[in-house]
Amino acid sequence: MQDSPSQPAAHGLNHVAIIMDGNGRWARQRGLPRIEGHRRGVSNVRAVLKVARELNIKYVTLFAFSVENWQRPAEEISSLMGLLEFFLERNTRELVKNKVRLRVIGRPDDLPEGVRKKLDQALEATKDFQDYVLQVALNYGSRTEVLDAVRAISEDAAKGKVDPAHLDWPQFSRYLYTADIPDPDLLIRTSGETRISNFLLLQCAYSEMVFTPVYWPDFDRKHFIEAVENFRQRQRRFGKTGEQIKAAPASEPAINR
Repeated sequence: MQDSPSQPAAHGLNHVAIIMDGNGRWARQRGLPRIEGHRRGVSNVRAVLKVARELNIKYVTLFAFSVENWQRPAEEISSLMGLLEFFLERNTRELVKNKVRLRVIGRPDDLPEGVRKKLDQALEATKDFQDYVLQVALNYGSRTEVLDAVRAISEDAAKGKVDPAHLDWPQFSRYLYTADIPDPDLLIRTSGETRISNFLLLQCAYSEMVFTPVYWPDFDRKHFIEAVENFRQRQRRFGKTGEQIKAAPASEPAINR
């Protein structure tokens, strides 16, 4: 894919966040072990990323493993970590080829050593790319992110670097994991669930949301494009009235931070 994302995508969609849900149910419907659903889901990531590049969407964030997922059976957690290593082994070269920068948000230091090693290798190999960004949420929870941000702000306040009395949102947002990434324009959740499960709660304050009944392993090119078309039909007001949005100059940027 040779499109240059230096220009905004025609559909006004710069960042898509995805909650990849339904792997286990997909497997159960087919009489397969849950891990087979996760394996199929991992293989589907590559296909969806290809569509995102074709649509000139610069940022894609995937919810891969939450802080709450540690409560799952140990065998499933071990299998998920193995799949993550497998994904990194097979796709780091592809990320480099397509000039996609890999980012991780969450607490990756708590992940198994083998996963951390593969992550570090992929992060190092792609760190200089700017065209496209794949952001993966690993050992991530939005409430945990807020706690980490508050701790960091408190430390800086104690050092005199931050004045709590004058703290505003732009300043606070710089302490989030996503400090240098624009907020998602669109959040997609597969599998029919209609909640966002502690995922980018602050960043998605003004995101449009699409909830599809399709399980993640079956979420293909057609479904992704349908979600984008759904997004295009919506009017994003950011607290303003529809009349104000219509009257605003076409070049006036929407402020989502």
